[in-house]
Amino acid sequence: MPSLEASSLNQAIPETMKGVQLIGHGGPEMLQVNNQIKVPAPADGEVLIRVLAAGVNNTDINTRTAWYSKSGAESDDASWSSQALVFPRIQGADVCGVIVAVGANVPQDRIGERVLIEPCITESKGKELASPWYYGSECDGGFAEFTVVASRHACVINSSLTDVELASFPCSYSTAENMLTRAKVCSTDTVLITGASGGVGSAAIQLVKARGAKVIAITSPSKNELLLELGADQVLPRDADLVEILGKNSVNVVIDLVAGKQWPQLIDVLKPGGRYAVSGAIGGALVELDVRTLYLKDLSFFGCTVLEPEVFANLVATIESGKIKPIVADTFSLADIATAQQVFQEKHHVGKIVLTVV
Repeated sequence: MPSLEASSLNQAIPETMKGVQLIGHGGPEMLQVNNQIKVPAPADGEVLIRVLAAGVNNTDINTRTAWYSKSGAESDDASWSSQALVFPRIQGADVCGVIVAVGANVPQDRIGERVLIEPCITESKGKELASPWYYGSECDGGFAEFTVVASRHACVINSSLTDVELASFPCSYSTAENMLTRAKVCSTDTVLITGASGGVGSAAIQLVKARGAKVIAITSPSKNELLLELGADQVLPRDADLVEILGKNSVNVVIDLVAGKQWPQLIDVLKPGGRYAVSGAIGGALVELDVRTLYLKDLSFFGCTVLEPEVFANLVATIESGKIKPIVADTFSLADIATAQQVFQEKHHVGKIVLTVV
């Protein structure tokens, strides 16, 4: 075990820390601030990170409310990986922090690096995982003063952006970049994005434009100007008749974060050979598909959860290049996580809500 004496922030590493623990499925009352959580020690191949800021996202709330459970038996399949969740659990997948200690087989010179944590985890405690974990779901995450992760998932970031700004990137932007990667978005494409004002949707707008493609964004009318400023070429209201406005067979790619009752229209507006990528279902998880449309139009469907190997490194490089910008809607202290999640669920914001940890 490494010496836990001094960090890049010139602070000794304590034995205990403050964090927010999820103690069970349910409402915000299941989130408890605990000032006496034992600081985790980095195992073989891991690093200890002092968390500076951590973003809020849908997965935190979905996990807390057992939204992922398909069987109705909350204890059996109510986590991101459809496995039983272990309580108490420290959530938080969007993490910006500084490495303050390292485990065996990790170079000491990593201490002091400012890093972003890749939220899709394939290694824990020095061992490859049989199937990927989501940071803050199958293992403890970043809603605490310290966290541990495999060194390979702590990606150094060289940027003049603030810690809060950097914490707005990992989950939503990597999700969006993964969808674009899987759907092979290129400069000649027209891309339709649902839920375009949320964290993933607003990230997707920027990332699609960085690839040189055209963006049609769907959101509430009050957010039109903000999305146009982000680079959207056209903005449509959520209740729009997409077929009437855009015409059948009019877009190459659909990036869907909503699903719900509008879903059949998304398939109708795809051109033959079009690509549909999905990573959310906040509008309703059950949809109706005429399978004949799928095969007669030669469509490709992509369910996007596990990140492709190159996605996070590509995202970090894009951040460092300045081609995309952070969109922070609001910040809260770690202790105010319940209020932050309430504001998040009201969906009046554009971009990310971030918790400050130090």
